[in-house]
Amino acid sequence: MSSPLPSPVAAIDRTLAGVIDHTLLKPEGMVSDIERLCAEAREYGFASVCVNPYFVPLCSRLVGGSNVRVCTVIGFPLGAHRTDVKAGETERALQDGAHEVDMVINIGMLKSGDAGAVEEDIRAVVSVAHASGGLTKVILETALLSDAEKELACRLAVAAGAEFVKTSTGFSRRGATPADVALMRRVVGPSIGVKAAGGIRNREDALTMIRSGATRIGASASIQIVTIEPHPVKS
Repeated sequence: MSSPLPSPVAAIDRTLAGVIDHTLLKPEGMVSDIERLCAEAREYGFASVCVNPYFVPLCSRLVGGSNVRVCTVIGFPLGAHRTDVKAGETERALQDGAHEVDMVINIGMLKSGDAGAVEEDIRAVVSVAHASGGLTKVILETALLSDAEKELACRLAVAAGAEFVKTSTGFSRRGATPADVALMRRVVGPSIGVKAAGGIRNREDALTMIRSGATRIGASASIQIVTIEPHPVKS
């Protein structure tokens, strides 16, 4: 009698995992959810865990000693906080152990045509982050912007010294699209990161964003994204 064939085992795309911010930003997220998020990030080798500011100290402890970074959000999700509040929130987050901050621009001021106010808002966060060795991703919330406004926001983020531009919070009308990612990459050039976030639920979604110019992916379906299901073994 022949031995049964071994069951195929799913593989993990570690390279793809290394550009994913493993994200939990829903307001009902519990401590147990954050603990699981951090354990998964360590196991799969995700770039970071991205959480609300309250959970930064916990995440800092849970991923300490690994290559997983701690990312948090600033002025989230509307971007309408005062600039000094965003700067203070950034300072505290970095003190608590964050390495990266994803800030939402002042969308209303951008749409009002006040580019100076928007750049000042971004620069305030970037300056605080840089003083503590952190990096800044600037969330444009592309679903609410015209293409011209997206281009302007990208230029302002670059002028203010940000390391990344990011498509979306995941809390607006829609998330990332390949077209928005391609537009952002074209405007910022090759030296600035582009993060696609919102609505990325599987491997093909993520790879499409990367082909369009993304260098970082924000997702809550991270494990599904990086898991490569094996083909069935035929007897």
